[in-house]
Amino acid sequence: MDLLDRLIEHDIWTTRQLLEICRGLTDEQLDRPIDIGPKTVRLTLRHIIYNIEAWSDLMAGRPMRKNPPLEEASISALSDRLDAAATEFTRIARDVADRGAWDEKWLNRRHDPPKQLSYGGTIAHVITHSMHHRAQLLYMLRLLGVEDRPEGDVLSWEEWRSSAK
Repeated sequence: MDLLDRLIEHDIWTTRQLLEICRGLTDEQLDRPIDIGPKTVRLTLRHIIYNIEAWSDLMAGRPMRKNPPLEEASISALSDRLDAAATEFTRIARDVADRGAWDEKWLNRRHDPPKQLSYGGTIAHVITHSMHHRAQLLYMLRLLGVEDRPEGDVLSWEEWRSSAK
């Protein structure tokens, strides 16, 4: 497994772990304001997933989709969105890696005027952005009294992966 696959698989697996933990939370807990990041567990999960979707759209040259309304942000719906977003993002990133196009530029039309970005930088941004907000989620879950929280590091994922085989 190369580094890209390792980073993406860890990223998606860890986000899924947090979604699974959040299935045990009440709506009140999911929506309780906490003074960090997007402010609630639900908004933070929604933000992580939308970031993957939006950057995938932009790198693929498609118009950026709209983030579904908050009323559609159940943990089940977010899990389904993560599955679809992970598949698309992985496909795009794998294509970039296979072509050796890390430094190739694409036109980000979200900016006015449009701005050129590298595929490699954008892919790294998506992965590190998710990690940043997962750390916020771990803090939120601690404040909500959730005791069984994953560490979220790559070596823990790698250990899980080797034991799951």
